[in-house]
Amino acid sequence: MARHKFKVGQVVDFAQPRLALPAVHGLYEIVGLLPSDGAQFQYRIKAAGESFERMAKEGQLTLQFSDDEV
Repeated sequence: MARHKFKVGQVVDFAQPRLALPAVHGLYEIVGLLPSDGAQFQYRIKAAGESFERMAKEGQLTLQFSDDEV
């Protein structure tokens, strides 16, 4: 069975889609795991400078720090 690539609390870089709300530059934290959209898993992410969370697909995220570095 497929599993999420990222875990809650990990820090990621987010490559947003062109038509989305402008993203705050910087890093995002994984704050929630969402089910697959049929093609890939989805996540709730949050930037420190934003008062709201975003939804991101797994392919839009890149891990910034390994568990050993955090």
